[in-house]
Amino acid sequence: MCGIGGFVGRRVVRTEQSAAMLAALSRRGPDAQHAVLWKADFTEGRERVTSGLLHARLSIRDPRPDADQPMANLQKDIWICFNGEVYGYEEDRAELIRKGYGFRTTSDTEFILYAYEAWGDAFVDRLRGMFAVVILDLRRRRLLAVRDRLGLKPLLYHWDGENFAFASTLKALLPYLDGEARIAPLAIDAYLAHRYIPAPLTLLKDVHRLPNAHILTWEFGQGATPDVRAYWRAKPSPVDFRKTLDQAIALRTASDRPAGLFLSGGIDSAVVAASLVRQGYTNITAFTATFPGSSYDEGPQAARMAKALGLTHRALPIEPALSQDFDQIVQDLDEPFADPSALPLWYLARAASQEVKVVLGGDGGDELFAGYKRYAQHLRSRWRGNMTLSLTSDHLPWEKPARWREELGLTWQEAYVLRFSGMSPAVRRYLQPDLSATSVVYWRDFPSTEKGLKGILAVDFANYLPEYILRKGDLCTMAHGLELRAPLLDHPLVEAVTGLPHRQRFQRPAKSLLVATCELCQQEKLLTAKKRGFSPPLNTWLRHELASRLPGLGERLAQATHGQLQAARVDTLVGSFRGGFDKLAEPVYQLLVLDVSLRALGLVSR
Repeated sequence: MCGIGGFVGRRVVRTEQSAAMLAALSRRGPDAQHAVLWKADFTEGRERVTSGLLHARLSIRDPRPDADQPMANLQKDIWICFNGEVYGYEEDRAELIRKGYGFRTTSDTEFILYAYEAWGDAFVDRLRGMFAVVILDLRRRRLLAVRDRLGLKPLLYHWDGENFAFASTLKALLPYLDGEARIAPLAIDAYLAHRYIPAPLTLLKDVHRLPNAHILTWEFGQGATPDVRAYWRAKPSPVDFRKTLDQAIALRTASDRPAGLFLSGGIDSAVVAASLVRQGYTNITAFTATFPGSSYDEGPQAARMAKALGLTHRALPIEPALSQDFDQIVQDLDEPFADPSALPLWYLARAASQEVKVVLGGDGGDELFAGYKRYAQHLRSRWRGNMTLSLTSDHLPWEKPARWREELGLTWQEAYVLRFSGMSPAVRRYLQPDLSATSVVYWRDFPSTEKGLKGILAVDFANYLPEYILRKGDLCTMAHGLELRAPLLDHPLVEAVTGLPHRQRFQRPAKSLLVATCELCQQEKLLTAKKRGFSPPLNTWLRHELASRLPGLGERLAQATHGQLQAARVDTLVGSFRGGFDKLAEPVYQLLVLDVSLRALGLVSR
């Protein structure tokens, strides 16, 4: 688990630029930071540098310096920068040894390096896990970048026609852009729509996010354009679901550093915990974020679960000091990202990182088995299809009559965006009256060719899961040098679930198939509590700890977005919230995060 970055091209990059890029990655990789720099002819040097690879390492597998990156083959004509973990590669590694490859480490990095050398682009078919990989092949004057199938690891890139740069985060690319960064107006609108910026968009013009399950290749020095293509789509598999589930969880215990488990008290993390115990992995500590005295505190439920399973349990009270930490949290989220649950997750990761360097989590269960309430809610109106109805309203766009009118003016698939807490198209138009070209949604692969529940899930797997749920998990944990693993998103397991009959996969209550794998949980009645989620008291925070940041928000955002957001209208929305309209808490939070994020990235004056 690491931070990666680099650049290839004709443009001379100053020493302070490459150093600043590496420094921006250092929190993702606190154990070692290295750079390999080349001149135009690819001889190593520090003067007139035009290409380089940068790596900040969190040492998990083979923590010796021998396994540090950037890493090269013996001839030093193929180089790799890798962020993530791959599992279960021992048989393929043995095959490479038989082919004559001499391994100096036991790291997965070296396996990936030689897998590419031996099998070319097909090496990705042999990777099981989470990864963002960039390979610089000097033999073929070729760069390859690939992102894992489900999107657990991030990868952003910039290409200007001659020069290519990449990094794990946007802020690590800013020094390379050297004052040329420009905010993309549609990215702001996309953020307001979704609370995050969906791939392949990023906040900046000419910077793109490589979508999950995609591979990029660029034949540099030949005037070629980078080629981006999908390399995987989940195909139904007949393998045994339960056996694959246990295997996926067992594989993710591999670590040379202490490992733990995020245990929420809900079904998904309980299934992971029960599988670990069933397979004999009882030396793993379970960590739970607790909110004493609140209605959403799952601490007692998680403690009872850990005790029944025989796991050591650490209850970590979350007592946010937002007046001190809010700026740092927003900065660690990299681009504007307005999920309030990121705040308690950031605090949980900070506390857990004091004891372990690896944690397993339960992300993915709701998407695999349709566990979110919004699925059933939206399916009730599926009869509408593409039918729309235009109505007029004199109400402000966030008031109930206007919202009802707006839903009727959207197709059934488009209206799915209103099930989230982003801003509706009418609210966005109100705040940005001069922005002419907008979209109802900015999701990838939308509208889905699938209908009904399968269509909703397809949208979530292409967008919400990789760019919201998994991006949040990656950024909040890596901010503290903590690796988060998601066994429920093991790609063979996803294919096994995809191959299940509809009635078996989507039972009621939701996730019954997962619950059935946890016999002890059923026996002890551990999974009967109502699902609480991970939602903090946003209203309270905005009216107390964060209240001093709201005055002048409209003027600040108008300045930061060059008038795209209109100051008076932002202040009207904020004023409605401060006057008691509690349902505006999430839109106000979005605007506040946008303000802080743009300033943290240093983009306000540009």
